[in-house]
Amino acid sequence: MNSLASPWKVPYGITFPGKPAGRFSDGRVLTDFLAKSIGIKSPIPYRWRKVVGIEHWKNGMNFAYGGTGVFPIVVSEPNMTTQIDFFQDIIHEKFYSGSDLHSSVALVSVAGNDYSHYNTTNGSTQGWQPFITKVVNQLVMNMKRIHGMGVKKVVVTALQPVGCLPRSTFTSSFQQCNGTVNELFSFHNLLLQQAVIKLNNETKDSTFAILDLYDAFMAVFKNKEENPGSSRFENPLKPCCTGSCGSVDANGAKKYAVCDDPEAAFFWDTVHPTQEGWRAVYSALLQEL
Repeated sequence: MNSLASPWKVPYGITFPGKPAGRFSDGRVLTDFLAKSIGIKSPIPYRWRKVVGIEHWKNGMNFAYGGTGVFPIVVSEPNMTTQIDFFQDIIHEKFYSGSDLHSSVALVSVAGNDYSHYNTTNGSTQGWQPFITKVVNQLVMNMKRIHGMGVKKVVVTALQPVGCLPRSTFTSSFQQCNGTVNELFSFHNLLLQQAVIKLNNETKDSTFAILDLYDAFMAVFKNKEENPGSSRFENPLKPCCTGSCGSVDANGAKKYAVCDDPEAAFFWDTVHPTQEGWRAVYSALLQEL
């Protein structure tokens, strides 16, 4: 797991399940809410497949690794191509039948870690658009590959408004989103949208769909502006866990502070929503769906 802001360290997971459990949040994340909405328990992590009983497999499997990207990046965890290789392996091992796959939905989630990596490795400004195109092209190949394995429906997340993440808004004391950053990454979402339309034309049915996190996040922020009296998310752009969340110094002293009420915060750390934040995003997605 990503040791930079490890979801296996306190205070991650303090709301649910009450201790760190690998989620980059204080509690449940989007996949938990989506699983519940279709009446299943949260899918088990791939690395636990042999540890849990066979009855857990019917809820599906989670191949994601926190902090990873479409391409290999700094973290040593498997990137998306390798995660799909793992999926291929369990199909060969007959974990799931053809009819299981046919009645399944694959959620392909991209959080933008490839772009963070590009940024920290001093990628050039003029190189952004070609790099975004490269990421989206690989993402589309991955979606086609999953569909080719027999999964009937493939859903991919659009990129959230990256310019609204606390790491982008701290310069304005968490008062406003960075429009320049949002504009840059809207190119990713535009390319993805065009690609999904093309894929659906090729497959002759609506096999591929986008979960529009950009609009869902914006709807939650807009709702706050339009209903300033509502107590929910006093300042939605300000994170609950400030400082280096989850880090301690050599003496074990915390290098972070946690707000009194995570339920009143939309963001948990500088990048990820709280459980309540994800709940609000999920509600906005339901309106959209």
